[in-house]
Amino acid sequence: MAHNPLTQYLDLYEAEAAAIAGDTPGVLDLPRAAALAALKKAGRLPEKSDPGFEKTSVAAMFAPDFGVNTRRMALRADVAASFRCGVPNLSTLMAFVVNDRFIPSATLAKNLPEGVTVCPLAEAAVKYPGTVGRYYGSVADTALPGVALNTLFVQDGVFIHVPRGVKVPRPIQIVNIFSTDFPLMAPRRVLLVAEEGAEVSVLKCDHTQRAGVEYMSSEVVEIIAGEGARVGWYDLEESTAQTARYCQVFVRQERASLADICEATLANGTTRNELRVLAAGENTQTHIYGMTIASQERHVDNFSTITHAADRGRSDQTFRYIVLDRASGAFEGSIEVCHGARYCEAFQSNRNLLGSVGAKMHTRPQLLIYNDDVKCSHGATTGQLDSRALFYMRSRGIPEDEARHMLMQAFMAPVVQSIPLEPLRDRLSHLIDIRLSGNAASCADCGICADGRDDDENK
Repeated sequence: MAHNPLTQYLDLYEAEAAAIAGDTPGVLDLPRAAALAALKKAGRLPEKSDPGFEKTSVAAMFAPDFGVNTRRMALRADVAASFRCGVPNLSTLMAFVVNDRFIPSATLAKNLPEGVTVCPLAEAAVKYPGTVGRYYGSVADTALPGVALNTLFVQDGVFIHVPRGVKVPRPIQIVNIFSTDFPLMAPRRVLLVAEEGAEVSVLKCDHTQRAGVEYMSSEVVEIIAGEGARVGWYDLEESTAQTARYCQVFVRQERASLADICEATLANGTTRNELRVLAAGENTQTHIYGMTIASQERHVDNFSTITHAADRGRSDQTFRYIVLDRASGAFEGSIEVCHGARYCEAFQSNRNLLGSVGAKMHTRPQLLIYNDDVKCSHGATTGQLDSRALFYMRSRGIPEDEARHMLMQAFMAPVVQSIPLEPLRDRLSHLIDIRLSGNAASCADCGICADGRDDDENK
């Protein structure tokens, strides 16, 4: 009988359940019973035989014998020595998650506007049990095996709460770092609540400090955008070939809220990103941008769905892939307009560029429309560089490699230019240039995350 990767995690939980419960506030511990029941009912993690996972086996991603830090040991990592980050001219409010432990920068709390909370999720569950209890697990579907497994093991995470009417002028930056000498699975969790009329942008960066060590990142993000709130969520992955990432993002938008969401994968091993947005209120706006550069034998799979459940929702999804060498990409996106959700406008576009004969791309856009009074469209294209444009540039004296480089940059430009944060746009353009030059940007020179300190600390 073939090995079932889920079994090792169920056995581990059974052995460590008491330790996990003893270290975790009750608000985070209560959902574990439902999560355990969901996993036992599923019997396994998603495989390629399951709808929506045809190109990515989540079970295979979790199959290696990873360790899980259930005893909450302090795992050493020299953050300051290895990460010197900072997007030019973009001053952020910074916190780190080193392996599975939240570490704020020294000045994070004092630079937050009054009433705004950014702290460990476990701490928030003790200080604000009502708020955390209300929202934790409210939009992430525990029936999904990936969510259930994360919920079963999570003991901490990141809690971001912006009260009614408060605007956070500087982006909040969360830097996830893997740094151990042994294989590790880290269950990471983010709960972001922006109440009525609040405004906040969050930049999350996933990095791997040690090459050659196998890591598994199990990430679940819950975002609640209250009435009239404006939320930006920008996710950048720059990891290693030995790093696997399964990231599930759930968003609930109330009336007249706006959500800007960007998923950028520039260096990775095996990545599966899932984004589920519920536009629950009227007059919502949702903008989703995705970009992927995959090379060597890396694999990136993006799943994106927007459900319009109320009148006059507006949404657009734009995903672009550059797939090189023997890498593979997959995209599945859908738009659902529910019964009674009138006058919605929703658009989806997926364009893919194959840079070599061995590169592979799978795409499946979908429309599920249950109302006539809508404007919806989708489209997907997959091809190679325009041979005529390439010939023209070479005829003007531009070397072939440089010409290909320029055309690929131009291909990604519409996604980059759609990002509202100008310094982040500039940094992404630079990182794309590095990747297309045949180099994988490393954490040491990425420049996204300062050396663990805010600008004020350097004064």
